Amino acid sequence: MSRIGKMAITIPAGVEVEIAENNVVTVKNSKGTMTQALSPKMVIEKNGQTVTVSRPDDSHESKSLHGLTRTLLNNMIVGLDKGFTKELEVNGVGYRVQKQGNKAVMNLGYSHQVIVEETEFPPPTRSSSRVTTSRPSASSPPKSEVRDLPSPTRARASSTPVKLSAIRKARLARRSNRRCLEL
Repeated sequence: MSRIGKMAITIPAGVEVEIAENNVVTVKNSKGTMTQALSPKMVIEKNGQTVTVSRPDDSHESKSLHGLTRTLLNNMIVGLDKGFTKELEVNGVGYRVQKQGNKAVMNLGYSHQVIVEETEFPPPTRSSSRVTTSRPSASSPPKSEVRDLPSPTRARASSTPVKLSAIRKARLARRSNRRCLEL
């Protein structure tokens, strides 16, 4: 049995889950509503404040869909309850990001500024973005919308291991490469 698929999903207070015919799941909250059609081969059951996903047989396809269905359902519930945030870290001498109107003006070590308009990579309808000088971020209830938002920004400046400057995903703790720092 799938380790991820067999775990029960706890429904937080204020979130409503409705399971319709053919496994069309609707999750409602004060923040909004998300609807997704999940695989009709899986058995999704709601028991009080928990939701469980089980598979009807042990075929290869059922095993593959078991964990996926549970993860998609959990991401919908967590997304409407807490939301997902993707944060970037701008690190380096002269590296800076500013928001001017609907444009992001980036100084990325080039001789010119890189100006990115919202039309180049429009934010999804339910997302919000925040830009500070060193940590631009994007947040949204659906995880799939937040996942690809920072990609155009990161593609503009490649990381340089000699200068230790880059645009990268922000983390709480970062291991340093001792060999790079000794040179």
